[in-house]
Amino acid sequence: MNLLAIDWWSHEFISIDWIVLIVGILGVTALVWRSVVLDKKSQQGEDSSAYLFGKGEPWYVIGMAIFAANIGSEHLVGLAGTGAKSGVGMAHWEMQGWMILILGWLFVPFYQLLITKMGKIITMPDFLKFRYTKATGSWLSIITLVAYVLTKVSVTALTGGVFFKYLWGLNFWVGAISLIVITCIFTVLGGMKGVMTLSTVQTPILIIGSLVVLFLGLAALGGDGGITAGWSNMMEYCSQLNNGYGTTHMFHWEEGDGMYHEYPGFVVFIGASIIGFWYWCTDQHIVQRVLGQTPGEDNAEIMKRARRGTIAAGFFKVLPCFMFLIPGMICAALAARGDMQLEDTDSAYAMLVKQVLPAGAKGIITIGFICALVASLAAFFNSCATLFTEDFYKPMKKGMSEAHYVLVGRIATVIVVILGFAWLPIMMSLGSLYDYLQGIQSLLAPTMVAVFALGIFSKKITPKAGEWTMIVGFIIGMVRLVTNVITNTGKNVMEGAIWENTTWFWQTNWLVFECWLLVVLIIFMVVVSCFTTAPTKEQIDAITFTGDFKKSIKESMGLFDVIGSLVVIGLCAAFYWYFF
Repeated sequence: MNLLAIDWWSHEFISIDWIVLIVGILGVTALVWRSVVLDKKSQQGEDSSAYLFGKGEPWYVIGMAIFAANIGSEHLVGLAGTGAKSGVGMAHWEMQGWMILILGWLFVPFYQLLITKMGKIITMPDFLKFRYTKATGSWLSIITLVAYVLTKVSVTALTGGVFFKYLWGLNFWVGAISLIVITCIFTVLGGMKGVMTLSTVQTPILIIGSLVVLFLGLAALGGDGGITAGWSNMMEYCSQLNNGYGTTHMFHWEEGDGMYHEYPGFVVFIGASIIGFWYWCTDQHIVQRVLGQTPGEDNAEIMKRARRGTIAAGFFKVLPCFMFLIPGMICAALAARGDMQLEDTDSAYAMLVKQVLPAGAKGIITIGFICALVASLAAFFNSCATLFTEDFYKPMKKGMSEAHYVLVGRIATVIVVILGFAWLPIMMSLGSLYDYLQGIQSLLAPTMVAVFALGIFSKKITPKAGEWTMIVGFIIGMVRLVTNVITNTGKNVMEGAIWENTTWFWQTNWLVFECWLLVVLIIFMVVVSCFTTAPTKEQIDAITFTGDFKKSIKESMGLFDVIGSLVVIGLCAAFYWYFF
């Protein structure tokens, strides 16, 4: 290959990019495979706990795994596209490093206490079964599996197909199917160890690569003035959008603001926090990253590693706004100036990568993107396998071999893949991807927040209160979802007595509805607790720290934890202050 003949600033994927991409993917595959093989040898055979949860990884690996599990194709496509369309309004859902700290400081000790009592690593349904009733845990498993199929798997596959379409010109269905098949094979063969190893590889590539795209994009927008001028030009352009109200602030207070009805005042922060609490503190997909542990390890070491992993993840979580959302704003400004073509907002990130990166660099950064897509989707698949195997299959088929349980987990993964793919055409007909995704999350989160928060922080909430709240909350959420589909999320005017008399239910802003649903469910739990049997001493003990356990918590804390947490909170606060 004649290097002098290469058009290094081509705006297309050229041969050198493909060579770099293929070599890089082969290298990552070899590294992950070696890690999995060595891990299996150290286990002396198949181990379902190691396959599903992983062992006690170092804190920085946990931090990268949490971050990688969160970053998916919806960020590469949806978050960047939202930045191009609506500016920093969506940043509330991303600037949540402070929320991850709640997992490490408050929830990990509770989960670890129950692990100690039960003598095994737990799933989130395990926790609810112990605190409430078996039916409560089973309902959580069902709801979680349904949510993964409807949102996580299908959304990641959809946006992955869109990203490959704009980056390579690949047919949408070829890209989506290829992503699902590759990830399914990876998850089945690699298990949690493969996911953790891939997360370790892709996180630095993705972060460094995305920040390079950010700075080169700003430099292109700034011209001779460089990055500083590029930032000023971006802010000036975006401040003139939205009928003069601008898209450079996170809160929209006036009803005349076109974005007020989408992000109404301070309600947007509350609504985003409810979803964040559910996702970061109680969702199996995330919590599973901090539950792995080495046999014989004491509680203090386990909690120290888990907490520091969440602190590291908190630092990483500050970055996506700069990695994806702001580049989307840059892309919109470049397109408005005529420097590049923007077919639609979903193409923003892929087009920016093609526009500002030199040949070869596109291939390197695309390696990180592909690893991110696979790691995120594989984490969902693995969580589904864990929930099915641990919460449904093992109780029915006790005493089977570890290899048998691993096989069942792999079969469950394949089934989830098929269901997620089957849902794709239906989801594509339901309108805007982010409206759909946010709508689903806002309908599920209040139930999870009410049940977990009151279950942990109140000893008076009864088992039946938790069970009935899980059922009632899920039913209300699904009824609202059906009305969202019928009315296009409340935008269409529906005729008839039923619709006219229930506008408060189906036409209320989704964030306002989410907040009121949480209030209603909390009141419902308190009322039901007044008329049902109180929890047993054993259930109360599950949320009561003994002297020895309090000692373990104190021993796990250090100056690094406090300072690191304060810095994460400070970074989040600074972002809110600048874009207020």
